[in-house]
Amino acid sequence: MFKILTLNNISVAGLERLPRDHYEVASEIKNPDAILLRSFKMHGMEIPVSLKAVGRAGAGVNNIPVDEMSKRGIPVFNAPGANANAVKELVVAGMLLAARNICQSWDYARGLEGGDDAALSKQVEAGKKDYVGFELPGRTLGVVGLGAIGVMVANAAQKLGMKVLGYDPQITVQSAWRLSSDVQQARSLDDLLAQVDMISFHVPLVDATRHMINRERLVFMKQGVTILNFAREGIVDEQAVVDGLNSGKVHAYVCDFPTRLSKNHPRVIALPHLGASTNEAEDNCAVMVAEQVREFLEHGNITNSVNFPEVVMPRNEGCRVAIANANVPNMVGQISTAMADAGLNIIDMLNKSRGELAYTLADVNQPVTEAVLQRIKAIAGVLSVRVM
Repeated sequence: MFKILTLNNISVAGLERLPRDHYEVASEIKNPDAILLRSFKMHGMEIPVSLKAVGRAGAGVNNIPVDEMSKRGIPVFNAPGANANAVKELVVAGMLLAARNICQSWDYARGLEGGDDAALSKQVEAGKKDYVGFELPGRTLGVVGLGAIGVMVANAAQKLGMKVLGYDPQITVQSAWRLSSDVQQARSLDDLLAQVDMISFHVPLVDATRHMINRERLVFMKQGVTILNFAREGIVDEQAVVDGLNSGKVHAYVCDFPTRLSKNHPRVIALPHLGASTNEAEDNCAVMVAEQVREFLEHGNITNSVNFPEVVMPRNEGCRVAIANANVPNMVGQISTAMADAGLNIIDMLNKSRGELAYTLADVNQPVTEAVLQRIKAIAGVLSVRVM
């Protein structure tokens, strides 16, 4: 029986993927094998010794101490792409809200006063000239980050008749296959920024992406550019953007992160973190991460981990051993020697690395004794060992 600790409400659709005859799931549970969460901040939390996996029902993992998990040999799973359509729809909505001044004109209409409809009609005709917008076809959208969400945004904008420039120096083969051939590749971020009428960010917040839009870069961007940020708050230097809004350099700033600095600005549309807030997205994220955690606990397979390599090996007859270790020379040799000295025959083995970490699955012909496990654990660089 595996024990699962939930630190947030997880969609029932996901929890149903963990059958009750093999899983105990609760918001309060001792010695959990895995943790499932959404936005709960694990930083500073005491990590149970029993923990084997962490599953984030979403894409970002800023709320999880990934480095600490890595040191313990614990994979952190997320659900990339599960909420991509929800975010894509909100980005497209944000583009239209900004282009047609919808929020500002709505506020104007709600504030109209008059004794009858005729008086209101006169005010409407007098005021609508202040909210003239623009159409999207023919405009250029820049998309920074061409993962699951960025690709969907780029393709949707292209179908709306926009010219689309994309920038992602680490684009995957899978994303490249999904991206429309009409989306043009920018040579650099600055090359993209100089050409776009609108820009949308879809990158994680790391040192290299912090303040990608700043005072210096705004200088060579087009007059009246619209900035959309549904990625992370720190991607944009808000003070620089507010100054750009005040000067007219920036037409609108649409984001998912209200702050005291920007939320009340008349040219800012700040939403309360609605990117993945659809029933469908929450279900999709929960289902994906629950299935990944289950596959890891039952078979040792790793898919969509942010800290360990993808390792998937079909089950063979016999006993399976899963080993997380530092990516150092002769690790596989030492593991194989320990098994051979114990008289274990390796039926199948798969080893992959990712940065400083590596992961090994080995199917052997007979049960692995505690003595063998302890010998493998004693190898310098081994972080965790588990038998299935």
